[in-house]
Amino acid sequence: MRPDFLREMNRGEEAEVAKLLTDAFGGKDEALLVERLRKTKAMAGEMVLPSANGIVGYLALSAMVAPKGWFALAPVAIRPDMQRMGHGRRMVGMITEWARLSNQTLVVLGDPAFYSRCGFRPAPDGLTSPYPVDHTLVCGPVRATSPALTYPPAFG
Repeated sequence: MRPDFLREMNRGEEAEVAKLLTDAFGGKDEALLVERLRKTKAMAGEMVLPSANGIVGYLALSAMVAPKGWFALAPVAIRPDMQRMGHGRRMVGMITEWARLSNQTLVVLGDPAFYSRCGFRPAPDGLTSPYPVDHTLVCGPVRATSPALTYPPAFG
């Protein structure tokens, strides 16, 4: 079973995505985060990696409060039975290429070894975050008017 191309999530796929997130992360925190992002209108985009047997992967982009114009990439998930096959790297690589081509800045909190292989780089010196800066990575142009990362309240 080989996944298709990354595409926008369709209305009606919310329950399948919530199950994927719960299974991938071993709990409901990320599924609840996605619900809060949707309800507070902070969600900028949701993408899925479909296959003949359902949704294999998911990623969300939300609008950062600051710096204005930046997006947070979170959560990113691959169905547990499809992990370690390169699908996550391919999916994240596609979104970093989109950021490069569209001159957008993305920020992600995660494993630096994984995300650096997908086009992200360590956060620049001076950038502050409510989360560990050593696990904060960026891609795209870094023209911040504010050195402080402020995530949507849904991340609270």
